[in-house]
Amino acid sequence: MTHLRLSGLPFERQREHLEAILLADPLVSEALRRADRLDLPDWWIVSGALYNTVWNHLTGKPSGYGIKDVDLFYFDRSDLSWEAEDVVIRKGAELFSGLSHPVEIRNQARVHLWFEKHFGYPRKPLASSAESIGHFAARTHAVGVRFEAAGGLEVCAPFGLDDIFSLRMVPNRALDNRATYETKSTRAMAMWPELAVEAW
Repeated sequence: MTHLRLSGLPFERQREHLEAILLADPLVSEALRRADRLDLPDWWIVSGALYNTVWNHLTGKPSGYGIKDVDLFYFDRSDLSWEAEDVVIRKGAELFSGLSHPVEIRNQARVHLWFEKHFGYPRKPLASSAESIGHFAARTHAVGVRFEAAGGLEVCAPFGLDDIFSLRMVPNRALDNRATYETKSTRAMAMWPELAVEAW
């Protein structure tokens, strides 16, 4: 059960391990360095690239295994047009060119404008990127990191980090995300059989 060696530790210890694992990983560390250069308001690298990297570290899998893309959130309500977001996306495409995985950039201040069309029910405007992180389908997925001024990582983890370090999928019922949760759980279990999944 060596993959559970960091399970149950206090949050600050797990945060230290998270930082060390992510900064040592070539994909995540390079994505963070490039994201920092974009200088976006309220930006975070979030979700899959982070918890999958921890799972890869704990189970002896290579960097990038199981990761589809790197999600980069930012929050800017000064201009909610698609055109303004597209400018950032195009700038990011140039900056992240050559990275081993694509980077998906999304302005969380615009989510409520397209959410109902995509998911079938409306959503209120968000107040920050951190609020959006707290709405992922799994509590396990609710994590974001970015550089602090001192060079270390600031961590946003509204449900803590123990589910990640325990390889445990736990649903987050803040939104009606059952279908998303079950789809992601099925895929994750196929790639990390050590994973324990709590039913929705």
